[in-house]
Amino acid sequence: MTPGAATEAAVVMQPTEALLLERVRIAVVIPCYRVTASIEGVLAQIGDWASAIYCVDDGCPDKSADHIEAVCTDPRVRVVRRAANGGVGAAVCTGYEAALRDGADVLVKVDGDGQMDARLVPKLVLPIAAGHADYVKGNRFFSPRTVASMPWLRLVGNAGLSLLTKLSSGYWDLFDPTNGFTALHAGVARQLDFDRLAKRYFFESDLLFRLGVLRARVVELPAMAVYAEETSHLSEFRALLTFPWYHARNLVKRIAYNYFLRNFSVASVNLVAGSALFAFGATFGAVVWTLGAWRGDPATAGTVMLAGLPVLLGIQLVLSFLAHDVASTPSEPLHPRLSMVEVMRPPGVPDELD
Repeated sequence: MTPGAATEAAVVMQPTEALLLERVRIAVVIPCYRVTASIEGVLAQIGDWASAIYCVDDGCPDKSADHIEAVCTDPRVRVVRRAANGGVGAAVCTGYEAALRDGADVLVKVDGDGQMDARLVPKLVLPIAAGHADYVKGNRFFSPRTVASMPWLRLVGNAGLSLLTKLSSGYWDLFDPTNGFTALHAGVARQLDFDRLAKRYFFESDLLFRLGVLRARVVELPAMAVYAEETSHLSEFRALLTFPWYHARNLVKRIAYNYFLRNFSVASVNLVAGSALFAFGATFGAVVWTLGAWRGDPATAGTVMLAGLPVLLGIQLVLSFLAHDVASTPSEPLHPRLSMVEVMRPPGVPDELD
């Protein structure tokens, strides 16, 4: 296998776009766990636009690292071995750290199972190279043809997870949160604490939450997934049990930080007042209804209003808060500002997200 072995016919680049890509050093990170059957095809799709390729063997029982070293002659490929399996998130963070040490400008993550066409990476990187975004991710739901080719269980699961991710991250305009086809600006990556990112399949969703707290700009690229004979290592049942809890935890952290610690606005007041009114009305109404049913004494119109009005007003205030939250979705890229003023955390100051 030689560098740039993949044909570039699938991606048409304009001269200005090619010039933008030449100005950034693109590092491709590939987490490798039982991908010996597909990794050669993935590497063959990575063209000359990439300056380095990091294949991270995440304690693979099939010895992916040995297989890659045996079949790959591309000098850009660097095999990184993890002593024990830590999950896809741990493997990606290991690759990110290696790429940052080597001076990469953009960190691209591509799965090793061949589901994503790596020849689309230049299009994935362009919004970052042009200064329009900090993080770009694939979205498999743009095309009806793409959606029709997806297993129905993944369709249902992605719809539910997308809604939860909108709530926990604050990126209301995004979909397909678990998509592993991503590009991240190195300057923004340096503001992340990799040790605190989720290490397994919640990694992509947790990363969006952390980027949302940083107010990084995230955009999507239509990307078609190819489902062949590969076996997914993600248990839908386990995700159903664990992901909602993780999203609820991140939602509480995001609201506390963005609306009470870092800022306090009318939206903060709406959330507190709306939640209190709703809780009072619902609790009061439930108690009165229960006592009335037990005594056989129906509630009066005034009692019904006393319970119903706070509930309706509380819902209205919470909806007003949600409208403000949707309108506050980050729209300006962060990394141009980081290049002017270096953001550093003073020693000894704890992470506010813990």
